[in-house]
Amino acid sequence: MHTIIPVLQLIVAIGLLNVWLIRFNKSTRYRGGDARTMHQEFDAYGLPPWSVYLVGGLKVGIALALIAGLWYPVLVVPGALLLCVLMVGALSMHWKIRDSLEKSLPALFMLLLAVSIAVGSIP
Repeated sequence: MHTIIPVLQLIVAIGLLNVWLIRFNKSTRYRGGDARTMHQEFDAYGLPPWSVYLVGGLKVGIALALIAGLWYPVLVVPGALLLCVLMVGALSMHWKIRDSLEKSLPALFMLLLAVSIAVGSIP
């Protein structure tokens, strides 16, 4: 378990940074509704434009906290728990607009990883 949690932290951190920094304006089959960019996805959910930057800032911050948590473990549980909250929100947005299960899978997978990290990091 001592080796698995840091690996999960890196997987989640790299995944978040990929989505929010590299694929931000790129189309994926997992975007909500018919959205092709992150802005369009948040619009499909009926969220205000500023929420894209709030959620994105939080997720990039979580990714950095999970990486820094390799050296400063105190950062891991709060970061993982905040990610759990955001992923429940993401799943509720997919449900709100009646997205397919396929579009919800990345959020569900990230939620499961975040729960695993949080639970596995509690002393």
